[in-house]
Amino acid sequence: MSESLRGTFETTLLATMATLPHGVSGLDLRRALAERTGRTPAVGAIYTVLQRLEAKAFVTSRVDEPRAVRGGRARRLFSISGAGVQALEEFRKRADIAWGTLSPELA
Repeated sequence: MSESLRGTFETTLLATMATLPHGVSGLDLRRALAERTGRTPAVGAIYTVLQRLEAKAFVTSRVDEPRAVRGGRARRLFSISGAGVQALEEFRKRADIAWGTLSPELA
């Protein structure tokens, strides 16, 4: 695989997405990240990373139907792809190797 995950935020976002049902909005993902990490990321940061992950084919997106409320807008819904799952597995393997090289005091 020529593309890989870059940084902890990209990895955390993708790992969080893997725990959620397919078709999650950016704002729902933001809430899940806040619950999981105790930190609430900026909306712009989430969508920037989602665009980068989509360009790498680690996530897919689709536009949902507009909501049934007056002025309801369509939402873009994101799902992790098979390539995204594979990227997470490869990241985990590399991290395990890196942790395995640490001295016992640090591990």
